[in-house]
Amino acid sequence: MDGLINQSRAVFASLVLPEFKKHPQYIFFYALSDGKNRAEVFTTTGADFNDAWQELVSEVFLKSKKKEIQFIDITIVTGIRKLSIKQLKELVATTKRNYFRYGIALDRDVTYAFTEKELNANAMLYGGNKIESGRLNERNFNIYAKSKYSNYAYNFDDTKNIYLLTSQGVFIDFKQRKIFPTYPTGLHSGRRIVRQLDGSLLTKLIKTSSEFLADQVDPKTGRFYYGWHPCFDRYIDHYNTLRHASSVYAMLEAWAVTRSERLLFSIEKAIEYLINTFVETLTIEGQQKSFLTDIDNEIKLGGTAACVLMLCKYAELIDTDKYLELLKQLALGIISMQQTDASFAHVLNYPDLSIKEKFRIVYYDGEALFALMRLYKITNSQQILNTVEKAVEYFIQEEYWRYNDHWFAYAVNELVDYNPGFNYYKFAIDNVKDHLGFVLNRVTTFPTLLELMMATEKIIQKLQKEKTHSSLLEGFEVERFYRALHIRAGYLLNGYFWPEYAMYYKNPQRIVGSFFIRHHAFRVRIDDVEHYLSGLVAYKNFIDSNH
Repeated sequence: MDGLINQSRAVFASLVLPEFKKHPQYIFFYALSDGKNRAEVFTTTGADFNDAWQELVSEVFLKSKKKEIQFIDITIVTGIRKLSIKQLKELVATTKRNYFRYGIALDRDVTYAFTEKELNANAMLYGGNKIESGRLNERNFNIYAKSKYSNYAYNFDDTKNIYLLTSQGVFIDFKQRKIFPTYPTGLHSGRRIVRQLDGSLLTKLIKTSSEFLADQVDPKTGRFYYGWHPCFDRYIDHYNTLRHASSVYAMLEAWAVTRSERLLFSIEKAIEYLINTFVETLTIEGQQKSFLTDIDNEIKLGGTAACVLMLCKYAELIDTDKYLELLKQLALGIISMQQTDASFAHVLNYPDLSIKEKFRIVYYDGEALFALMRLYKITNSQQILNTVEKAVEYFIQEEYWRYNDHWFAYAVNELVDYNPGFNYYKFAIDNVKDHLGFVLNRVTTFPTLLELMMATEKIIQKLQKEKTHSSLLEGFEVERFYRALHIRAGYLLNGYFWPEYAMYYKNPQRIVGSFFIRHHAFRVRIDDVEHYLSGLVAYKNFIDSNH
């Protein structure tokens, strides 16, 4: 242990630090974790680097005798800025919730001090999901501070001064015997520095996150544990069959990469649970039509479509026609939801099939088209192709490209293989053309943006190859498109529960290796993980095919 810690010393010694007047010159935070419980965080200070470092090493050595330590996260303060409590509240209020990336010391001598990871992992600056910005949560702040400091007592008077801290450091994994330098304060802060998102790392991300999803499937029933709020390890007590089906679809995409038996077992359990519990078949005018039902006796267009996508992917990868009849019946269910103007009704009541909501969310339309095209590949049904073509013409007329929806990109990419019409290609290009700045600069990870880019990239390849409609790329910023694609893929690493993130939450072993949504209180829900997974599988396939 001492050896790895001392090896990491060089990282800190190489940093050029400003002189902190009226403060300790050297301020170290170190967090210790057994990988099973929330990390304990400590502070050492000193006027001399060697003394402060030696104190840190000595303290870690003593603490390691009392409990097993798997991870240690060490940071040094690189900047200090004085603010009043009032100014702190104003700064937090102008920051997107959970995107406050500074540490805080409540006094000049850092007697009471908290790293950025502590603040966020304990919801100390979180005011709830109805408030878009951060908010000083005095209750959560005091609960955690009292658990950390036995003598803690503090009054958040607006006139008091506090100190914002920037930092940089290293993460040490004693199990792997590896040292990872971490990013300084900023959008990437606190996670290991990754120079290149290569095939090996992508495989690791795909493996761990797909196995996380596998672990969420009850091995007896096949039902998912729907999601978790990791700050306090709270279960999200809800269910959504659309997200069940689409998560299994993403697991199948991952299985094509990993071929994990454990993953396939969970996939098959989850498929059978969904079909046996939620798929209903009705005989209508002599035809059997199937639908995926959901809570409140709803039939969602997107849910039935996701079920088709899941079963088509299973049929493709396992090479089986086991679900072919059910797939045909589900397709008839989707087709029956198409209206006379070629649009789709989004939500029906079960079992009378009356329309509950004509429109709920744009994603349902693209999911339906993509699902039908995937099934067309298997059945060559002219009825399916006609349905899709009519619908796409309607969505072009209604300028649905304005939604920049990844599902439409997936669907059109399939459609042009059979009908390479100019308007279809144009729709796909328009779907992303004016959206590149958003993809490049979006502060949240927004994983579906990578899915949008990966599906559109296939369309761009086809345009470049077939030449017939290549005029659509005139004026299109192809180079900027690829730059945005790579940047967005790399940015998703900020939403991965690396051990150096997970160790600060209540139950690290539950969430490590999964993906989260930072602005939703670091929520880990099956569909959150699914979208990261689908995008990264597509990106890995792209990287592999270009090397």
